[in-house]
Amino acid sequence: MRMVAVLAVAAVLGVAACGSGGDDDVTAPSTVEVFTWWAEGGEKAGLDALVARFGADCPGQRFENAAVAGGAGVNAKQALADRMARKDPPDTFQAHAGAELTEYIDAGRVQDLTGYYDAWGLRAVLPRGLIDDLTVNGKIYSVPANIHRANVIWTNPAVLARAGITGPPKDLPAFMTDLARLKAAGVEAPLALGRDWTQLMLLEAVLISDLGAEKFAGLFTGATPWTGAPVTTAITDFVRLLGYANLDRDSLDWPQAERLLIDGKAGYQLMGDWEAADLTAKGLPGYGWFTFPGNGTTFQWLADSFTLPTGAPNATGTTCWLKTVGSAAGQQAFNTAKGSIPARTDVSPAGFAPYQRAAMADWKTAVPVPSCAHGSACSQPWQSAINAALTAYATGHDASTLQADLATAADQFVRP
Repeated sequence: MRMVAVLAVAAVLGVAACGSGGDDDVTAPSTVEVFTWWAEGGEKAGLDALVARFGADCPGQRFENAAVAGGAGVNAKQALADRMARKDPPDTFQAHAGAELTEYIDAGRVQDLTGYYDAWGLRAVLPRGLIDDLTVNGKIYSVPANIHRANVIWTNPAVLARAGITGPPKDLPAFMTDLARLKAAGVEAPLALGRDWTQLMLLEAVLISDLGAEKFAGLFTGATPWTGAPVTTAITDFVRLLGYANLDRDSLDWPQAERLLIDGKAGYQLMGDWEAADLTAKGLPGYGWFTFPGNGTTFQWLADSFTLPTGAPNATGTTCWLKTVGSAAGQQAFNTAKGSIPARTDVSPAGFAPYQRAAMADWKTAVPVPSCAHGSACSQPWQSAINAALTAYATGHDASTLQADLATAADQFVRP
């Protein structure tokens, strides 16, 4: 059986080899339609750098930009769902790596890429924890282009200094103390916060602190009950943190909440590390950062990845695109421009900004756990159910109901 599997993978790799050559290439399509939501800023700069690398790696193949702008990917995901439903897939599409692909995997609309992981040596250069999180029933369906870290606190050092805060808190209770000091110093919203998914990010960070990395990850596999006392404790801590946040949080997206930090109206903001480049661009180059208090060496990750859809018109070109995405040169080019870090651990830190170099070092040694807020830990319907539970809490302010709603969502979506 193993020999049959090996021969099958070899056959696939042979059909989808990069470059030109052979009679089949004469009639094969040479355009690779790449579907993303990277339409502006650092995301577009990263995509452009990756496209340049693709052009060098894959002669004879031409990139076609199918980006759908707006909504932080929401618009693109809906447009993609519509295309996939009518069986009109792009050659490849961007998705958050991990559980976000569950529905497409179940429907057979993306192809197994496990053989390429072996052929391209990706298992040797990606952390084992990441490989495990990408694997569904023994198979892998996407190639990550990068890694972002979700569990990062960003600071305005001038605001903290005025309240006598000179360093990061050592744990969650110490963080609560520093938030209270900011409040006493007249900072109206010590913790800048936005709506639904940004609040889910905060809840996840608190869950990691109170449960630890392994039990946190177990919340999304069924190994850790959402009804347990540790989750009750985490929800209590989460509610306390909300007491230090801006009152208009449910009406703000993350850049609007970030503006509170930049303008000195907040001392802290929890956000993914795309905020580093954004703070610099918007006039706060002297920002500070630290891992969410109590998370220890846990690295909560999310990754932009690319797939090979079933029925992709140009499988040959798409495979070469995927190989570029997963290569050291491709990840170097893409991530230095975008502000994220390579998923690979063998890429040189030369040319990366200080935050990126620190995150790259952590990625090699930290304990990786996925993020539900960004699709690596849970499916899109499960994520929607959790966001709905948080929205209901924002109006009802009932912590026990919030926990019950989270448990109900897990019962509905967790896989045995």
